[in-house]
Parts: sequence; C-alpha cells; structure tokens
Amino acid sequence: MAKGKTVRVVLLLLLAGAAAAAWVSFGEREKAPQRVLTLYGNVDIRQVQLAFYDTGRILRLLVEEGDRVEAGQLVAEMDPVRYSIDVRQLEGKLEAQIQEVTRLHNGTRPQEIEQARAAVQANEATLKDAELTYHRIKGLVATDYAPQQDLDDATAKMDTARARLKEAKEALELAVIGPREEDIKAAEAQLRATQASLDLARQRLVDTRLYAPAPGIIRDRILEPGDMAFPQSPVFTLALTRPMWVRAYVPEPSLGKIVPGMRADITTDSYPGKRYKGWIGFISPIAEFTPKNVETPDLRTRLVYEVRAYICDPQDELRLGMPATVSIALDQPPSRAGGSDGGPCQEG
Repeated sequence: MAKGKTVRVVLLLLLAGAAAAAWVSFGEREKAPQRVLTLYGNVDIRQVQLAFYDTGRILRLLVEEGDRVEAGQLVAEMDPVRYSIDVRQLEGKLEAQIQEVTRLHNGTRPQEIEQARAAVQANEATLKDAELTYHRIKGLVATDYAPQQDLDDATAKMDTARARLKEAKEALELAVIGPREEDIKAAEAQLRATQASLDLARQRLVDTRLYAPAPGIIRDRILEPGDMAFPQSPVFTLALTRPMWVRAYVPEPSLGKIVPGMRADITTDSYPGKRYKGWIGFISPIAEFTPKNVETPDLRTRLVYEVRAYICDPQDELRLGMPATVSIALDQPPSRAGGSDGGPCQEG
C-alpha cells in the first residue's frame, strides 16, 4: 500500500512538472515576436470590355475565347463602307474650299478688271445716248410736237442708264481693290472646319478596326459577325494578364506590421510546394468588415483592410479567382518596390 501511494505521488509530481514546463514554453512562444504574417485571398486581375467607338455591322471577328492577344493586335472589324463614303465626300469639300481660299488670296485677275472697265464704258455710252434722247424729246414736247408721255419715258431711260453706270463704276472699284479681308478670314476659317471634319471622318474610319489595348486573354466573345455593334455593347471581354495580384485582407492588429514594397511568397493549392515571388503593392486606407467569402462566426464583426500582393507568374499558371496564400516575412529590410510595376519580377 505504501509503495502504491509513493508511485501515485511520483506520477502526480511528474504530471505537474510537465504541465509547468508546457505552460512556460507556451508563455515564451506568446512573448516571442511573430516572424511571418500569413494572409488568405484569391487571385485577381483587371478586365476590359472591348467595344467599337461607333455604330455599324460587325464584318469579322479574328479571335476566339481563350486566345492570347498582344497589345495593338487587331481583333475585330466593322463594315467600313459608310465611313469611307464620308471621307471621300469631305475630301471633295476640302479641295473646293482650298481653291476658294486660293482665289481670294490671289485677288481679282487683270482680265476681270478689264471686263469691269469695259462695262463702265458701255454704260457711259448708254447714258450719253439716253441724255441726248431726253433733251431732243424735251424740245419737241415744249413745241407740242411730241406728247408728255414720250418725255416721261426718256426721263426713265436716262435715270436707269445713270444707275447702271454707277453700279458698273462701283464694281470696277471693287475689282481693283480685291477681296475684303473679312471674306478671306471667313474662307480660311471654313477651310479649317472642313479639315477638322475630314480628320474626324478619317478617325472614324480607322475606328472600324478594333485593337487589343494590352496583352491579355479573351475571356468572352459576346457578339458575332453580322451583329450590330454599338459603343455601349462590348464585343469581347479581355482579361489582362498584367498586373496580377492576390486580393487578401489583413486584420487591424497586424496592419502596422506591413508596408507597401515588402516581399511576399504566394502559394496555391493547384501547385503544391511551388512559391511565386511577389510584393505588397497596395494597402487600403479604409477599413471594412470581413468579406462574406472569408467570414467565420468569430470574424463577423472584425474590421480588416484590403491588401494587394502582386505576383510574378512567368509561366501563366494562375487564374482569376484561384485561392492563394500570402506569406510575408516581417523581419525583412525595407524595400522601395511598390505599386503594380517593379518588384521582384523586374530583377535578374
């Protein structure tokens, strides 16, 4: 009996010692600074809705869903016939206006001035004849050899001839002076307006061809050849392959431990054991509640901040929405890298 009691006492002492050691070890671990911050999120990228500038019928689509495209690559064409006609019409108007401006700058031709002088001389002769007729009939009326009506007709013809001579002299004067400065400036302004209209028509013709604005992958092919295209109706959805990042959320107690530019390692379930280089490129200045897709009962009221960890993915293995884990070493030296460019992807 005494021996049994002794064994129980020894076992209790051993258990108490083990518990004390575990408690001390746990306390030391609690006091030890955290060296790695782990965040969980999903791969995210930007998407572009590709649409034509103007309205028209789609002529050709040159890419399919899943195709990779480069910046500036032609992906679709719209029927250009109507826009080509507009260009030719405005080219004709522009040429006509150029000739009008040239005519005004050159002034009146010598032949036109001579023609105006001849008109003055002809009207002078007509007026002289009308005056002679008037005086002849006036004498006949005074001696009752002609009725008063003949004198009235002669007076009217003389006045008409005098007015036409005045008009011819003014026309000669204008021909000698040349075009007014205001007319020249108005013609030049009209020329510039026509040129601008032609430039716009040519640009609209160019815009019947749709180009990829950046490298990416065609995610959706929304319209087909024969469909009517409108500026508000996308033809394709383009998923941009650069930049790519993991959208994660950091709780407020850990916010002060990270800064933009810190290096990060990203892992995914799709490629176990493979680490992608990355860096912290963005930390939201605004707090928000834990997103629903990562919410657990004990996190429902916790405030978090959005973090973007940009990724280097040279083999194009990551996809939109893929779950990912971001590991950030907290004892790393400060880095100047940040934003969506630069970072580890630009090294080596």
